[in-house]
Amino acid sequence: MNLYTRRLLINRFNLAVSLLTMLFGLFWLGWILFTLFKAGFGGLSAKLFLEMTPPPGSDGGLLNAIMGSLLMGAAGTALGTPVGIMAGIYLAEFGSRGWLAPATRFISDILLSAPSIVVGLFIYEAYVVRVGHFSGWAGAFALALIVVPVVIRTTENMLRLVPDSLREAAAALGAPQWKVIVLVTVRAAKAASSPVSCSQLRASARDGTPSLYLPQQPVLDIQHECAHGQSSRVIFQFAMSPYEDWHKLAWAGALLITLSVLTLNVFARVFFRNRTATY
Repeated sequence: MNLYTRRLLINRFNLAVSLLTMLFGLFWLGWILFTLFKAGFGGLSAKLFLEMTPPPGSDGGLLNAIMGSLLMGAAGTALGTPVGIMAGIYLAEFGSRGWLAPATRFISDILLSAPSIVVGLFIYEAYVVRVGHFSGWAGAFALALIVVPVVIRTTENMLRLVPDSLREAAAALGAPQWKVIVLVTVRAAKAASSPVSCSQLRASARDGTPSLYLPQQPVLDIQHECAHGQSSRVIFQFAMSPYEDWHKLAWAGALLITLSVLTLNVFARVFFRNRTATY
């Protein structure tokens, strides 16, 4: 067997193994989606979005859980994203000198790799114990701490992809450094860094840490601190119950979260894609 034939066989073998691995993963993903649609599609109705979680044997929906997830996700993203973007800009533009940038990267990497339950315990000691009660704000603060290190890493990496020649050209024209950052560097990285907020909303929809700080009974109380109830926790409670009507709501809630995450993924990839013409 000559060298060309051996390389051709190895290439075909690796390609076949790669395709089989992809099909293996897609099979389980398709099975999960099929099960979700089969069991949860029947529970999708107007009641799911307009009525509160019911007692066993009664009709109801997931209004409080949906509102709690939306408000906590939006609050956590609004609190964490600006901090992460500003820190990422500092690390990308000024991180080559001084001790503050390496220390910030080190702490950010620790937070990035820390389990969310550790962040939850910190918020419990720092906020819940001091205010004396659970609330949606505690969940929002936990989400914000989860969001910050991801946004820092993404923003820094995206800004580092911008060529130094753009910065040098702007500086040669007499632009001050803050204008170079705002009008040149950030704009050049905008197409790549815009989906950051959407990715954090996807993460907040899946993360169950905020549910640790909500009242045991799911209610809707928008006027007092935040909406109480969170979809992940309500779905888990209903799925573990012996009541068939709660099981139906749990499947519908799981399908709703899956469709929401899928929609955000498609939105981030399509709406924020780079529309610059290529020649």
